[in-house]
Amino acid sequence: MDIQLLRSQIEKIDTLPTIPSILKKLLGVIENPKISLNEIGTFISNDPVLTSRVLKVVNSPIYGFPGRISSVNQALILLGLNVVKGMLLGVSVFEAMQKTMVGLWEHSLGCAVAARIIAKKKDLKEPEEVSVAALLHDIGKVVLGLKFSEEYKKIISDAETKSVFIFDAEKNFFSINHADAGAWIAQKWNFPRSLIEVIEYHHKPHLSKNVTMHTAIVHISDILIRAKGFGFAGDNFVPVINNTAWQMLNLSESDIKDILDEMEDSLSQAEDFLLSDD
Repeated sequence: MDIQLLRSQIEKIDTLPTIPSILKKLLGVIENPKISLNEIGTFISNDPVLTSRVLKVVNSPIYGFPGRISSVNQALILLGLNVVKGMLLGVSVFEAMQKTMVGLWEHSLGCAVAARIIAKKKDLKEPEEVSVAALLHDIGKVVLGLKFSEEYKKIISDAETKSVFIFDAEKNFFSINHADAGAWIAQKWNFPRSLIEVIEYHHKPHLSKNVTMHTAIVHISDILIRAKGFGFAGDNFVPVINNTAWQMLNLSESDIKDILDEMEDSLSQAEDFLLSDD
């Protein structure tokens, strides 16, 4: 398929009947670059299910505020508009992620947990922004899975039977992979340039120009979570860590031990979060 035609079809995903109703409503909100905190707060508060999911996620191990956030407005003030917009998208594609690939939501949550821990270890000012980028890094798999459901099932099957990485199987079929598709849809939805860049280059962090540290953290978090076997990202293999990203993080043996120890505790809590009822 022609690349421009493919991009055009992917960017129209919000017209699909399979898109959850809450995601359709949300897209109308996040596509507006002038949306305010008050308007976001009103949007969330008018939907009890979304309010419940938002409070559950902000109090989960992903963000490191367990049990401390009791209102939507408090979440908005603490996390900021961009993080909340990303989180809203994350909770809204929850069901779509589960339908696209069993274990993808768990993988994404695990990656978000690991990214927050590493971002704090590197003293980044806003670790929540890195965490939400990690939560959404595979959004392209959801987009491709929804838009081309039968073809994507074949891609998942091909990756398994031919023992290739899923991004290679995607490339063989579409001439693009989920990182490209994710970046396209993130642009369409007016996400910040930093978030788009992490999604686009999470498999090629050496190509990131403006958010090199964020992209390196999400890249390594993705691989650590795959190696831990937490969730499923579509591959039966663990990719090699990109050398540029590894050198950029410059983690000592002590740092790595601290990160793995904290990951162990947080992922255990994340499993409880995943198993609990809404």
